Amino acid sequence: MNEPPTGVPAVDAAGIWCAAAVAIAGGLALLWRVVRAVRRTVHRVDDFIDDWQGVPPRPGVPARPGVMERLDRIEHRVGLVVHEVRPNSGSSLRDAVDRVDQRTARIAPDEP
Repeated sequence: MNEPPTGVPAVDAAGIWCAAAVAIAGGLALLWRVVRAVRRTVHRVDDFIDDWQGVPPRPGVPARPGVMERLDRIEHRVGLVVHEVRPNSGSSLRDAVDRVDQRTARIAPDEP
């Protein structure tokens, strides 16, 4: 008929319970690893969103501007640099260098 593998029903039941406990513990360990990985990913996405949007000031912590605000500042500064290195109405650094070059050429012309 249906004879238990060891012939001792208590030992067979203990073996089944041990196998079930190991399977449950393995499932819980796998679930823990998945939850931990998802939690880490969510934390990284949250940090990215904070960096992108910026963070308002709070007690003891200064505000951090977001990416778009920082890009606007960079574009403004680059615009200032471009204004200085291209000739314009005479007020740029390039205009001043050109004037100095012309004066120097009049004072000490290049010898051929």
